[in-house]
Amino acid sequence: MPARFVRGDLFAYPGLKAFGHGCNCAGSMGAGIAVAFKQRWPAMFEEYRARCHDGRFALGDVFVWTEGDVTVYNLGTQEHWKKKAQISALTRATLRMLDLAEKGGVSAIGLPRIGAGLGGLDWPKVRDALKSAGDQTKVDLVIFEDYIPAQTDH
Repeated sequence: MPARFVRGDLFAYPGLKAFGHGCNCAGSMGAGIAVAFKQRWPAMFEEYRARCHDGRFALGDVFVWTEGDVTVYNLGTQEHWKKKAQISALTRATLRMLDLAEKGGVSAIGLPRIGAGLGGLDWPKVRDALKSAGDQTKVDLVIFEDYIPAQTDH
């Protein structure tokens, strides 16, 4: 199914129950959108950190977390937060995520501009990699190309 590039708030998009994001393999979620994932799913963060520290999470890996009716795919795209993400690791992890999602009955996954923010990768190259991955799956890959905060009532 072709990847869809949209504008909006990843966590407020109607119907999305699965999310993916790029992670370093050093156990840190201290900046960027990773902070939002850490705040929403603190137990996921603790397990992710443990996996990083004992070597169970490496470049190209996917750590899947399910809590309630939400699934989070943590993709190993950076060796360390001080290093750039690697397009080869991003591609491997994305394809693995899509395979796991298909087998798990997940119909749609939302992603930010994975690897192109603090990961330091060139967005057009990442976009092409995600588009190619989307062409190889039945999972609806929804990529939030432009972040627009959801309106909240105060």
